[in-house]
Amino acid sequence: MQIGIDSFVATTADPITGAKVDPVVRLRNLLEEVEMADKVGLDVFGVGEHHRHEFLDSAPVVLLAAAAARTKRIRLTSAVTVLSAADPVRVFQEFATLDLISGGRAEIVAGRGSFTEAYPLFGLDLRDYDSLFDEKLRLLLEIRDHERITWAGKHRPPLQDQEIHPRPLQNQLPVWVGVGGSPESVIRAGSLGLPLMIAIIGGQPDRFRPLVDLYREAGALAGHAPEILKVGIHALGSFAETTKEARDDYFPGYERMFGQIGKERGWPSIRRSHFDALCGPGGALVIGDAKEGVEKILHYNEVLGGIDRMTIQMSPGMLPHGKALEAIGILGSEVAPRVRESLLKAER
Repeated sequence: MQIGIDSFVATTADPITGAKVDPVVRLRNLLEEVEMADKVGLDVFGVGEHHRHEFLDSAPVVLLAAAAARTKRIRLTSAVTVLSAADPVRVFQEFATLDLISGGRAEIVAGRGSFTEAYPLFGLDLRDYDSLFDEKLRLLLEIRDHERITWAGKHRPPLQDQEIHPRPLQNQLPVWVGVGGSPESVIRAGSLGLPLMIAIIGGQPDRFRPLVDLYREAGALAGHAPEILKVGIHALGSFAETTKEARDDYFPGYERMFGQIGKERGWPSIRRSHFDALCGPGGALVIGDAKEGVEKILHYNEVLGGIDRMTIQMSPGMLPHGKALEAIGILGSEVAPRVRESLLKAER
């Protein structure tokens, strides 16, 4: 199992002091976090894409390219690329360039986005939410697999015998499909034989097992080998020396961020008791000491029938930089090795 970090590069005020975050400092801290993840042996670091004032990740490929120059081994991915609001030609060119800079470590997680600001921002009709993504995903795959393209669709001007450059270092640039829980989305990913990344930010992980099974069934029906039907999980989490410290550090930012989003979407107010329940053995949040981190990741693997990647997002609000570096260190040096050891033992 690959284990790593996702970041949305949150810029909300410090939940303890109320101090606003200097964007220059925040981006500098992000790069230090990627360096730490690389140093402690984590497999992947993802940067999201949002077009809101709470985040500094509207240009994720720029951030990933800066990270590529400061790391050696860790894979660098989007989390996610809002493909519905982008030009697949430019997306491919940008990630192919990142792949060359990084020496073959780039990946794309393509999705429709959990927020809608990108659609009016780029002159798109939200009513085309799904058809935009479907058409652009298929074009992206055509570009990935063929250097010269002839193509026509509904949402983009046609391409007539057009060469797309540069080409990535990897023979086939990895493209995952990021989903939040739509059956149609997981069927599409399975039918296309693309690896699936599921965002689980609440509830219980076992509730997502039917989606994982549906994905694998769709892939099998389309004739894809089981080994290419990979499943990844994006979950919220953090780590500290003690479980109490990890949860006490995480909750203020979690409360602020989800409280703000909840007001926009009509969700109930955030309560500490609900947060603590989500941190429990069957809940979605991966927050605790190293022992609890291992147990929760193994729980995800068990109830979902085996997963290939687990990425932890530590920035739904504002976890102080020092705490973030400590959490990354615990994940890479303590949690990930124990998870891998346990999975190897189970295979024997």
